[in-house]
Amino acid sequence: MSNLYETDYHQWLSNQVALLRNHHFDQLDLENLLEDLELGIESKVDNLEHFLTNLILHLLKCDYQTSVLRNTVATKRVINGWLNSIDNARDGINKLLRKNHSLEQRVEDALVESYPDGKKGAIREMNRHIPTECPKLDNSSFPDTCPWSYEKLMEKDWYPLNGVEL
Repeated sequence: MSNLYETDYHQWLSNQVALLRNHHFDQLDLENLLEDLELGIESKVDNLEHFLTNLILHLLKCDYQTSVLRNTVATKRVINGWLNSIDNARDGINKLLRKNHSLEQRVEDALVESYPDGKKGAIREMNRHIPTECPKLDNSSFPDTCPWSYEKLMEKDWYPLNGVEL
């Protein structure tokens, strides 16, 4: 059975479902089945972290642009693009949590895990657009920990525009 797991995953999974449905527990490929279930759980957490990383990245860029670099780098069109990315990340998180309620208990840990990657991405992406007369961003350009609570991150129609009108 484990050979089928390696050669035709879909067929292997279909076989496991049929065995479970027919109560043939002694024929299950338990080792691979348990591994597959554990990987499925972790992939949902990975998805949550991915959405949070993108959300944080775009919020940090928006915040930095509208508070520090005001009118020197990004146009309203670029900021509006970031807002779309923020909305898409929020939508992805909401959909994931709607389908996987138990992930809600992992949100705070996922936020802690995601922030450094979001921060790193924001630094990298902003540095591509900062004019030569402006100092480049580095690790000290943003806080060490996420400056917003999860509730604030997910607040519909909230963006760190710092008074900039779009």
